[in-house]
Amino acid sequence: MAATPPVCDFGWPAPAFDLPATDGRRYTLSDIAGPKGALVMFICNHCPYVLAVLDRMLRDARDLQALGVGVAAICSNDPVAYPADDFDHMRQMAETHDFPFPYLHDASQSVARAYDAVCTPDFFGFNSDLKLQYRGRLDASRKQAGPDDLRRDLFEAMRQVAETGKGPADQIPSMGCSIKWKAA
Repeated sequence: MAATPPVCDFGWPAPAFDLPATDGRRYTLSDIAGPKGALVMFICNHCPYVLAVLDRMLRDARDLQALGVGVAAICSNDPVAYPADDFDHMRQMAETHDFPFPYLHDASQSVARAYDAVCTPDFFGFNSDLKLQYRGRLDASRKQAGPDDLRRDLFEAMRQVAETGKGPADQIPSMGCSIKWKAA
């Protein structure tokens, strides 16, 4: 079922985390933050919305890193109910697609809850003070990638954040598969 996150809560402080990554290391928020900001992306391996834009997500991550924005992706889905999202499959996906950022496993789902993540993909763009400035879409793609000339909403917003510390006032929320929460 498709889900849409709420609009950006400007100035909301990024919750700290300490999570294992597919590269064998652990990362904290301060480890991934760049001098110009941080982008925390909630993604997973099986979501058609993520898969439709994965190449664009990787392109934008590389371009943002070149601007001084740190990037990380987090998978918080229940791997029991969704085995394609387990840690071994995460490692395989990161290697196959040569992720230029850490791919973190939120097994307890506590980080997704702290961020109030709603869907995959769900993008949280922070300025250098780690205050939220962007919670919008990558671009206008949905379950299928849109045309190559789509406006790069995430990249343009985060470039603005890197340059000014402030995100755009007008943001269009991301859309994707709901986070797959563990049964209570």
